[in-house]
Amino acid sequence: MSSKIGVLALQGSFLEHITAIKKLGAQPIPIKLPGQLNGISGLIIPGGESTTIGKLIKDYGFITPLKNKIKMGLPVYGTCAGLIVLAKNIDNHILPTLGVMGISVRRNAFGRQLDSFEEDIYIEKFGDAPFRAIFIRAPIIQSVEPNVEVLARLKDGRIVAAEEKNILVTAFHPELTDDLRVHRYFLDKVKIWVQIQKINVSCIL
Repeated sequence: MSSKIGVLALQGSFLEHITAIKKLGAQPIPIKLPGQLNGISGLIIPGGESTTIGKLIKDYGFITPLKNKIKMGLPVYGTCAGLIVLAKNIDNHILPTLGVMGISVRRNAFGRQLDSFEEDIYIEKFGDAPFRAIFIRAPIIQSVEPNVEVLARLKDGRIVAAEEKNILVTAFHPELTDDLRVHRYFLDKVKIWVQIQKINVSCIL
């Protein structure tokens, strides 16, 4: 049976993530209410408008159950606005967030929608082939805590991808490309977590 991957479907590019997950053989579950978090093996928080997503996760009662599940090890992947929602610190902005990842970020680090751009980046874990990253009103990771691993930087050294245990984030939008390596990497994290859960259950029994 394929893993059930929740995709937060309140606002933003959730449909593109759903398509990517389907292509990789997993089962995407659009998440619109907190009760739908039960039974999923991973969660994607998509790009979009971070202020809107932050307000909606507060208004719909997502913050506490999501924080609890992430702290218990649920794999979660945030792109662009999703990265902002997961960060502990957001430069010069106050909005409802989950605040579970040890990163400090700056919103709209590259300017307005018209300043969107693409750049080849190198993610060491993916080998030598570059990843064509799409940045749309993207944030930047300004600093990371010791437990956070930097996965990719721009040519100027600024951090655009990182992970901390079960949390993965990218400032760019892999769901807008045909390159499925980031989603595949996230699903590999999900598979490991599912296996650990099965082992824990068998030990209890």
